Amino acid sequence: MVLPLIDVAGSRHQAGAAYGHAAGDRIVANLEVYRRRFADQAGLDAAARTAAGQAFRDATVAHHPRIAAMLDGVAEGAGVPPAEIYALNARTELLYGRRPSPGDEGCTAIAVLGTHTATGHLLLGQNWDWHPDQRDTMLLLRTTDDHGHAVLTLAEAGMLAKTGLNTSGVGQCLTMLASERDGLTDPPGVPYHVLARATLEADCLTLATRAACRSPRNASINLLLGQAGDPAYGDPAAGGEALDLELVPGEVGVLNPAEGLITHANHLEAVPGVHDMQRDWGGSSLFRAARARRLLSEVVAAGKTTTDDLVAVFGDHASFPHAICRHVDERDTYLERSQTNYSIVMDLDARRFGIAAGPPCDHDYQWFDVADGSSSTSG
Repeated sequence: MVLPLIDVAGSRHQAGAAYGHAAGDRIVANLEVYRRRFADQAGLDAAARTAAGQAFRDATVAHHPRIAAMLDGVAEGAGVPPAEIYALNARTELLYGRRPSPGDEGCTAIAVLGTHTATGHLLLGQNWDWHPDQRDTMLLLRTTDDHGHAVLTLAEAGMLAKTGLNTSGVGQCLTMLASERDGLTDPPGVPYHVLARATLEADCLTLATRAACRSPRNASINLLLGQAGDPAYGDPAAGGEALDLELVPGEVGVLNPAEGLITHANHLEAVPGVHDMQRDWGGSSLFRAARARRLLSEVVAAGKTTTDDLVAVFGDHASFPHAICRHVDERDTYLERSQTNYSIVMDLDARRFGIAAGPPCDHDYQWFDVADGSSSTSG
C-alpha cells in the first residue's frame, strides 16, 4: 500500500479520537518536524506556538464546531495537547504569515468535465509538492459520520484533509497562493487545513463553496472543487460541474471551466486588485498551469480524456527539476526544498481515488473506492 489507510467512523469526536489513537506515532513525529520548523523558520517558541494553537482552536470552534470536535478527538486519541494539533493545522499561517517564502511554490491541479472525458465522468487531480521531510508523515484518512457521509483524503498526520473526495461526489484539490493580504490577525481566521476539510464535509458543490467563501482566513489558498453528475436530478450525462476558488483574505476569485478544463498552480489568475507575491518572485507557477492546459488541449477537445492523460501530465518534466513533476533541487536551502511527495487523480462519478508516491514519474497509482475503502492497482 502506498500509504497507511486510517479508517474510522462514529460521531465527530469518536472518529477523531480513533484516528488519533491509530496514527499516534505518526502524529507525534509530524508534530516534532513542525516544532522544529516553527522555531527555525518562524521564530516561534513553545509558548508562542501554544498560544497560537489555542487562538486557532477558538476560531475553529466559532466557525466549524463539528471539525473542532474531530480535532479535539484527534488530540485526545494521540495523547497530545489540543493546542499542538491546532497549531499543526495552522502550519501555513504560522510558517508564512510573517514571512512568505519564494521557495515554497508547488502543486499543479487539474479538472476535466465529464462532457470532455472518455467515460463521461468528471476527473480531478493534482501533484502535491512539499518539503521531502513530510513524505513519511503522511497517511490516507477515511471517515464515516453518523449519517453515512464518507470522506477519503490525503492528510498530514494530525490533519483532517488535503486533496480528497466524498461519497456525495464532491472532490477537492488545493494549491498554495501568496498575496500581500496574508498575515496573522487578531483574532485569527480559520486555519488553511480546517477550511480544506470543511469543503469535504459538504454534500454538494454549493455548500462546499459556502464553507470556503464564508470562512475568515489569514492565508491565501486555491481550491479546485467539483461534484459528479447526479442521475436523480437531471441529465447524468451533463458531466458534473467544477470551479476554482482563489481565496485570499477578504476576497475571492472564481475561475469556471474553459472548454471543459480548469488548471491551476500557485499564482492568482482571477482575483482583482490584490498584489500577488508569486509574480514578484517568479518561478515555475507562471507556466505550469498553462503547460498542463496545453498538454491536455487536444484530448480534451476530442472529448476523450482519461485518467491516464492526467497521469501523463503529472509526470511532465519541462524545466526539470522545477516541473509539474517536481524533484528536489539541491541548490535550494534545506528549508526551501520541495518535491512532488504524492500525486492524486480522482474519478468523481465512480467515487474512485488514485494516489501515487512521488515523484510520480517513478511510481504507480493505487486506487481506492471511497464508499468502502477497498483498493486495487488498476484505475
